[in-house]
Amino acid sequence: MEVLHLEGTEKTPRIILDKSQGVFEISGRSLPDYASGFYKPVIRWFHEYASSPNPATEVIFKLEYFNTATSKLVLDLLSALEKVNNIQVHWYFNDEDEDMEEAGEDFSELVKIPFIFKTYD
Repeated sequence: MEVLHLEGTEKTPRIILDKSQGVFEISGRSLPDYASGFYKPVIRWFHEYASSPNPATEVIFKLEYFNTATSKLVLDLLSALEKVNNIQVHWYFNDEDEDMEEAGEDFSELVKIPFIFKTYD
């Protein structure tokens, strides 16, 4: 599979999806003007990955902030991964950011994927 690497900006997250290296990370801020257009190739990549995944998969979310449109697309992305065996989501949040912690907890209740919650300063 081709690597999907998008550099982050003030409005879009950094995304690295690399099957051969086992790196699946979305980090930064997500406030794209056209969220569905921005995330469309990411969701497509995860659908393709789900058809032939690695033996183990760890998806890392280190989002500082995301808007409502992004929230729906993160759920779509996670839903695309529900078919993957031996998967975990590592949801990072600032130890003082209850909203981001709660967002991760909400996602974990909506999909059948184990979440591991981690804090950072």
